[in-house]
Amino acid sequence: MNQAKAFVPVAVAALGLLLYTATFIVNEWQLAIKLRLGEIIRTYDEPGLHFKVPFINNVVTFDQRIQTLDARPQRFLTIEKKDVIVDSYAKWRIADAAQFYRSTGGDSARIARLLSERINTSLRDEFGKRTIQEVVSEDRKELMIQLTRDIDRRAADLGVEIVDVRVKKIDLPAEVSESVYARMRAERERVARDLRALGSEAAERIRADADRQRTVTIADAYRESEMLRGEGDAQAAEIYALAYTQDADFYSFYRSLDAYRGAFGQGDGLMVLEPDSDFFKYFKQMTAP
Repeated sequence: MNQAKAFVPVAVAALGLLLYTATFIVNEWQLAIKLRLGEIIRTYDEPGLHFKVPFINNVVTFDQRIQTLDARPQRFLTIEKKDVIVDSYAKWRIADAAQFYRSTGGDSARIARLLSERINTSLRDEFGKRTIQEVVSEDRKELMIQLTRDIDRRAADLGVEIVDVRVKKIDLPAEVSESVYARMRAERERVARDLRALGSEAAERIRADADRQRTVTIADAYRESEMLRGEGDAQAAEIYALAYTQDADFYSFYRSLDAYRGAFGQGDGLMVLEPDSDFFKYFKQMTAP
């Protein structure tokens, strides 16, 4: 009896060990494959508790979340046979656990190398179809979409899905940067010269138009002033004529006073006239008191 009681803990421990080795858990973020002596017999893409035969089956799990492959910058040729250094990265995840295991054995270094080769091949093909201006332009959305599709097709045999591909930076090699920058400077200087020429032409046109408008304005003002002066002189002559017809003697006397005021007003002038000149007509008519 005592021996039976001593055997119970051992039996419980053995049963627990058997259950532990006969079960496995697949988490929400995982994929799993069950192997039998190295041969894949089943894949699991649903989370939960599953069973296996101890010592015959073994289970390999993989992370099915989106992974990032940040590749090293690579040099590619454009359609113009110009070198560009491209720094890119890719977002990927496991789509087929069995195929992924067959292709890579679950080795992260191997999958990074195989994916990098396919990404570089697609980048080389796409950049080889475009000019430098096209690959560095702001409208690169279509290029990224095409790259993602092409790399996803190339990576299908690895059991992975390419979610997105992005180019972080495109640089020119040091040996060609100066020549490219020199051409860019020359082009910008040419554009600047053209703009300055257009500006000078516009300035001359504006200046000539302003001078013309000034001449026209002055001529119109002079013509209007002469017309006003003529109208004023006519009105003055009309007033003088009217005054003369009302009292000719007074008008003559008044005009003579204006002449005397103009002749002797300053007091420092010299006039040489004959004594019997009509200019002194009213002086002669004056009598002493």
